[in-house]
Amino acid sequence: MPDKRSRVNTLVGMNELARAGDLGKAVVAEALGTLFITYFGIMSCIALVPGNLVQISLCFGFVVMVSVQALGHVSGGNLNPAVTCGLLITGRITIIRAALYIAAQCLGAIGGAAMAKFFTPEDKVGDLGATLLNPSITPGQGVAIEFMLGFVLVFVIFGVIDPNKPDAKIVAPLAIGLTVAVGHLSCIDSTGSSMNPARSLGSVAMINKWDNHWVYWVGPCMGGIVAAILYQFVLSAPPQEYSQVPGESSTEVRIKVLPDESSSEMKRLGKGNENSNA
Repeated sequence: MPDKRSRVNTLVGMNELARAGDLGKAVVAEALGTLFITYFGIMSCIALVPGNLVQISLCFGFVVMVSVQALGHVSGGNLNPAVTCGLLITGRITIIRAALYIAAQCLGAIGGAAMAKFFTPEDKVGDLGATLLNPSITPGQGVAIEFMLGFVLVFVIFGVIDPNKPDAKIVAPLAIGLTVAVGHLSCIDSTGSSMNPARSLGSVAMINKWDNHWVYWVGPCMGGIVAAILYQFVLSAPPQEYSQVPGESSTEVRIKVLPDESSSEMKRLGKGNENSNA
């Protein structure tokens, strides 16, 4: 019974409450990062000199990239409820952390949208960059489009945080930002290319226009969950073993893929490798 209670506490995240200071910093980082994404993204949509879809797409991609780069070390750089749902369903974050992250993301997005509205002349505010369905797109099609956007985003994120692909972490912010840009370039005319329920919430909360808003929660979050499960349990990279190659110097290593290597052994080897490079 104690073991079962301990597992439940770990899943829920009760042990994280003992480190409330670190958790609090992570929650603040999630709110601030989502505020950046929403504010700068909206400002690109309602520029005084109207821009084009490429400008908007690149702005969203770049602001996501710099936000992940700046804040990823504090909170992991979720900055999106769809990403948080994917991490939660695969056990990478606890229930308490996920709930606090999503609340912070929503508040940060509303704050970013409020700033954009306040800083913009009233006659230029318009829909405040709200993600709205194209009149020719049905809600069902909107869910499918946003599902794919959430899927590709979370799939790429899981690919760059895969512990058995350490080199991928170097380019993680760039890969994530480019994925967001690709999503906007391909689908901004159809659904506004949300990919991020919190970002969509920020705009509609300020203009009080809730038509089909559920689409921007169901689509990306379901896509993120499916992508997380698929990558985690089917397509994740196999563990690696670092072994000496006969005839090579002690500083040279080769990588051999061993699908059945234990994770604990990998952690030990990984730490040893880090220490040797220090």
